[in-house]
Amino acid sequence: MSKADVNMYEKDGHGPVKHEEDLRSTPSPQQGVALSQRLKNPLTGVPRDTLLSDVHNFANRVGLSEHIPMLEKGAIVAQDPSAFESLSEITEDEKHHIRREVTHKWSHPMTLYATIALCSIGAAVQGWDQTGSNGANLSFPAEFGIGSGSLADEWIIGVVNAGPYIGSCALGCWLSDPINRMFGRRGCIFITALILIATPIGSGFTQSWQTLFVVRLIMGVGMGAKGSTVPIMAAENAPASIRGALTMTWQLWTAFGIFIGFAANVVCLQFGGDATWRYQLGSAFIPAVPLLLIYMVPESPRWLLRAKKYPEAYKALTRLRNCELQAARDLYYIHVQLEIEEEVLKGGNFFKRFGELFTIPRVKRATLASGMVMLAQQMCGINIIAFYSSTVFVESGQSQTQALYASLGFGAVNFVFAFPALFTIDTYGRRTLLLFTFPQMAWTLLATGLCFLIPESAGNGRLAAIALFIYLFAAFYSVGEGPVPFAYSAEVFPLSHREQGMGWAVTVCLGFAAVLGITFPAMLAAMGATGAFCFYAGLNVLAFIGIFLWLPETKQLTLEELDAVFEIPTSQFIRYNVKEALPYWFSRYVFCNKRATLRPLLAQDGDEFGHGHTGYQRNDGVKA
Repeated sequence: MSKADVNMYEKDGHGPVKHEEDLRSTPSPQQGVALSQRLKNPLTGVPRDTLLSDVHNFANRVGLSEHIPMLEKGAIVAQDPSAFESLSEITEDEKHHIRREVTHKWSHPMTLYATIALCSIGAAVQGWDQTGSNGANLSFPAEFGIGSGSLADEWIIGVVNAGPYIGSCALGCWLSDPINRMFGRRGCIFITALILIATPIGSGFTQSWQTLFVVRLIMGVGMGAKGSTVPIMAAENAPASIRGALTMTWQLWTAFGIFIGFAANVVCLQFGGDATWRYQLGSAFIPAVPLLLIYMVPESPRWLLRAKKYPEAYKALTRLRNCELQAARDLYYIHVQLEIEEEVLKGGNFFKRFGELFTIPRVKRATLASGMVMLAQQMCGINIIAFYSSTVFVESGQSQTQALYASLGFGAVNFVFAFPALFTIDTYGRRTLLLFTFPQMAWTLLATGLCFLIPESAGNGRLAAIALFIYLFAAFYSVGEGPVPFAYSAEVFPLSHREQGMGWAVTVCLGFAAVLGITFPAMLAAMGATGAFCFYAGLNVLAFIGIFLWLPETKQLTLEELDAVFEIPTSQFIRYNVKEALPYWFSRYVFCNKRATLRPLLAQDGDEFGHGHTGYQRNDGVKA
């Protein structure tokens, strides 16, 4: 079966994929038969002579005349991907590479993996800064005269910790749009690398909390622009079949930054003396240094196509794909899809595109979904631990050293359990991972809060219980809400609104991270650890409901094909989940009814819930 066929069909998003055969043969109930019709290849049905003439004209117009023979073959393959085996124009070696896109989906040039890895390394800056401030919270307030424990001082500490996130949501995320359009994805990443090297170092030399706050605000400008760009570049370079796994390397590096940051906190405590907090904050510049090498990897082909730099886009794709035919096929197919997209979504200036995030139905649904999944990342409570775990462990009656070592364990769990998501995000899907892990995060946070009620006389037993449930929470987070939000938000917007849309999504995420950073010290003082953790356990339940109602699945489809997913009205999607998916889930997984059936979201004729055409469809893809 061809790659395009694999993209059309997926497991239902409510149950696990048991075999690769299931993935290749089972229509998603969310997408169903009708969606495969709506995702109809725009080249299908075009007469061969017309197709080749169009390719010839296109190549001459954009400066690719020397590649016309390969582009013609690529267009023929793109027209009917399932028929490539019978095409006499294609060599056996080229067929071999196309075949392996399905049978060996991880077999791609090292340039692709190097590109994703290099641009994603910058995420470690964000994780390292979180943990640097986590450890620094134990000492810098006293040096700056804000460590009295008064409510006013707690608010100041919260504001200083939230500085990067205030800078991100106020300016950094939105600057990513003009910077990307002027300098490209690589240019934006390079500029932000300079900021993220200078500001952590500068924070280590500050002499007042006001100066530290300003430096951290500037850091946030770089952090926001970087966070809005890196996942987009990863998503635009990656093949659809493993796009989620490659884009989630953002979270993998964030988790690695958190872990290494906690390790640095321990090292700095041993050797830093009175300047410990300065080293803890300043060391966060280290993972930004490799970003200076970003021009060694290809620019995003989709950005180059939008910039009308077709020869550069073709060259980039030849470096990112196994053979030139795949590059030619993808270039022409993306070009045709983008032409259609531009007819519907013409974009405009910065302010026009911003308004269209909330007015054009297809874009508005992506705005809602990305905003929900990003908000959920803060509602789940991960950052109360990333920011304040050392403070929380001190609250449990431990010394600073014990607290830092316990936090290091949290960082290790967060990093190690990010790896399973590499192999599940494109198999089970983004939505399924979230719906499974949010209930687990809710009960583990609730248990953590209740463990603070254990008498302090229990000593290490109390710490062990608290640490255990925090580690369990981190494990569930790292598989679901950790990797999904940035990967999901980077892929759901059309190219015309991708920078603006990602800027919006990251603003929601980091803006509420700022709110969390500001409020948690005061919340901890007012509610105690038990009340604060139980509060966030409740927010996990609310986040679960929002994701269930508003988040469509996106796995295994190309970025251009996702336009059809977000054409489905939100009200129709909600009705389907409440009336069809929820009863099916209870029948199948609670009452173990293996004969339970789930109708597709849309039937081939467009009727809602499959009425009048496809009937019911079992979990194994066979119609009843």
